[in-house]
Amino acid sequence: MGQYNKIKSKYPDAILFFRVGDFYETFAQDAVVTSKVLGIVLTKRANGAATHIELAGFPYHALDAYLPKMVRAGYRVAICEQLEDPKMTKMIVKRGVTELITPGVATNDKMLDTRSNNYLASYFGDKTSAGMSFLDISTGEFFVAQGSAEHFEKLLHSLQPAEIILSKQHQKQFKERYGNKFYVYAIDDWIYTEDYTREKLLTHFGTVNLKGFGIDDMHQAIIAAGASIHYLSDTEHNNIGHITGISRLAEDAYVWLDRFTIRNLELIHASSEDGSSLLKILDHTITPMGTRLLKKYIVMPLKDKLAIDARLSMVEELILNTAISTTITNALKQIGDLERVVSKVSLQKINPREVLQLNRAL
Repeated sequence: MGQYNKIKSKYPDAILFFRVGDFYETFAQDAVVTSKVLGIVLTKRANGAATHIELAGFPYHALDAYLPKMVRAGYRVAICEQLEDPKMTKMIVKRGVTELITPGVATNDKMLDTRSNNYLASYFGDKTSAGMSFLDISTGEFFVAQGSAEHFEKLLHSLQPAEIILSKQHQKQFKERYGNKFYVYAIDDWIYTEDYTREKLLTHFGTVNLKGFGIDDMHQAIIAAGASIHYLSDTEHNNIGHITGISRLAEDAYVWLDRFTIRNLELIHASSEDGSSLLKILDHTITPMGTRLLKKYIVMPLKDKLAIDARLSMVEELILNTAISTTITNALKQIGDLERVVSKVSLQKINPREVLQLNRAL
């Protein structure tokens, strides 16, 4: 329990899944919460002079079934593993947290919707303007935006991030402006400084400046983006080589839709159970990547005529040239969710079945 309490003190706001032999155990208040969310038995065990302590656990091989339930219920979960073979030591087995799972950094297939991106958003702003970044660790997509508070309200409802991080000093301001509709987590203020966050981005991308990405003058957006990279490291997500670039979302390039428009026009979800949304009607895509892209196209309509015409020309070519479109369709059917499989290689979480799928796709 001394070892448990020492590790738990580093992750006070997370549920700690503590590996003990063939089980993950939770203790005290963590056990009370875990038993309630997962529907497992809450017991008590003797704890020295402290009389009894609550306990709830499950077999280690059931982690994939139970972990998504905890995260979907809005909890952060720290996975504490045994870092050495118990047979090789006569002392208490060395343990440590190998991963901190939060809604915005989920990579487990059972936690993700194949039809939607799972964005971790980062916010930094003042009374008049703000910068935001959106990062999907499961696909490697990373982009930033900068503009007015009204612009970001529309952006948030279009992209629906799974989690938003911000500095503790901005927490009150954000909730007053955007309400309690989003899962928000506050981190230390010192992280949201330009020198530190810019250096984080330069180190990650291996560049001397950010001009090549077209974001060098977006100071608030850079702070938000650098804080995202820090947060990934903080949650033990260090294998992020698949995040190879960062791009800007220009405010004047799209028609930004507010949540009432998205809802009333039934763009993504139908207003009645037996209804059909625009996405459901249009979506004849072959791959999960196609569905996610189409969804973005629907909630972020283009404004530039040249870009619209270029997109329509591609569609026209595929409709008129049936031989090419049939060939492409047949190839795409074998690819699967290539974006997320490739990301798992970098994250070092790919399993043998997915390696075979990657081979088929390539």
